[in-house]
Amino acid sequence: MQKISVVIICKNEEEKIGRTLQSLQGLTDDVVVLDNGSTDNSKNVVRSSGARLIEESWQGFGKTKNKATGFAKYDWILNLDADESIDEELKNSLLNVELQDENEVFEIRFKNFLGDTYLRFGEWGSDRHIRLFNRKRVNWNEAIVHEGLLLSSEIRKKKLKGFVLHYTVKNEAEFAAKMLRYGQLNAEKYAREGKRSSWIRVHLAPMFSFLKYYVLKLGFLDGHAGFVCARMGSYYTRIKYARLLELNRGKKIE
Repeated sequence: MQKISVVIICKNEEEKIGRTLQSLQGLTDDVVVLDNGSTDNSKNVVRSSGARLIEESWQGFGKTKNKATGFAKYDWILNLDADESIDEELKNSLLNVELQDENEVFEIRFKNFLGDTYLRFGEWGSDRHIRLFNRKRVNWNEAIVHEGLLLSSEIRKKKLKGFVLHYTVKNEAEFAAKMLRYGQLNAEKYAREGKRSSWIRVHLAPMFSFLKYYVLKLGFLDGHAGFVCARMGSYYTRIKYARLLELNRGKKIE
């Protein structure tokens, strides 16, 4: 066992979180799942796994992740989403990593899936994120969406072998609903930051997004799944800038 706390936020992920929790067996004695209002069987899945279930209200991604981190037993935090599991190589890396320097953070490669299709190219083809850090030195900003870690100049980044397996959505309908939600949330984030949209961004940015990920980043090599991902990225971009334009014109954020 490693002195790492795994911290997960969850809502209505009964079909995915079981796989995530199973992948963590043998890694640590502290897995914290902060549930923010699940109405499906997610909470029962968490309880049956032996993980600690915490129930709290939703305050946006950044604030909610920080709140979840506060419940951890250890200072070294492995942050995962409910639809992210770890492969055996990553588990071995985590079990053997030396956690001596609080100023070190660890970057992990991702394998992203659309349904059961592994996306090797496009927007998600070379995905990697910092997910292991010491909460004494690093934590999340308070962004409502697309949250990021606050890293001081003293922080040094290292890489771990292995992959996080991200089972993002099971089908196109779920994908579209997720992009609609994230597009609206990011528009609200941009509005609070004083950013502006325009007719050009609403109509041209989605096209450039599609071309970037489908053509320039070779998304077409992933076949139909690559096309769907590029198209959904374009849809997300349109929603984001269209909603931001509404907010710029005075429609209040509720």
